Amino acid sequence: MRIIDSHIHLDKYDIVKRKQILKDMEKVQLESLLTVSMNLASSINNYQLSLKDSRIKPAFGFHPEQPLPSDEEVNELLSWMREHRHNMVAIGEVGLPYYLRQENPNIDNSAYIVILERFLTLAKEIEKPVILHAVHDDAPIVCDLLDKHQITRAHFHWFKGDIRTVERMAEKGYRISITPDVCYEREIQELVSAYPLKLMMIETDGPWPFEGVFNGEWTHPGMMHESVRQIASIKGLPIEDVYEALYQNTKDFYHI
Repeated sequence: MRIIDSHIHLDKYDIVKRKQILKDMEKVQLESLLTVSMNLASSINNYQLSLKDSRIKPAFGFHPEQPLPSDEEVNELLSWMREHRHNMVAIGEVGLPYYLRQENPNIDNSAYIVILERFLTLAKEIEKPVILHAVHDDAPIVCDLLDKHQITRAHFHWFKGDIRTVERMAEKGYRISITPDVCYEREIQELVSAYPLKLMMIETDGPWPFEGVFNGEWTHPGMMHESVRQIASIKGLPIEDVYEALYQNTKDFYHI
């Protein structure tokens, strides 16, 4: 029944909730937290959190759903990441600003692609997996970039996309992670049905809130037990086998 949260913004929780999560880890059989970063300040915060608790496994990067950083900011972040490459399990979260462009169609995606390529270049150089924010129309673009940079260890978190892209990703062996919205979102349930369990992980993307049975609750990794039950039901597999597969998939992918 062991679980690992493969994608959480731990540094974005307030101190009280963060302490509660860490306190509850043993109770909810949560072994590790893969905590992703938004920018340099966030990367430093996650790094410092990991020094205090070895169960926190940090990833460093720049979240694309925010205004473009300056060249100086990108260079500083990449330099810091290279210096701390032995302190991170992955580069992330990185990707393309799909939701930001829905709000402002005038945003130039090409500038974000340039930045993403710099992170992919670093991932190849230091041999780290990448945690990707790439959904819908952006996913094929990112798949092309992964091919271009010969990146094979790719994790698409909270993925949403068309069946052709889903099949392409599965063929490449890319990982996806499933959030608690699998308990009520048909689109995510269909993704779970289509994607191989051996390439699947679970996540919360906390502190992002959820609806359905979780409506009104703050996002706690313990919610992922409901995700596992739903995945097992969709796949028609014994829940013990699904727990073990999701757990081992994450351990193997991140070498933790």
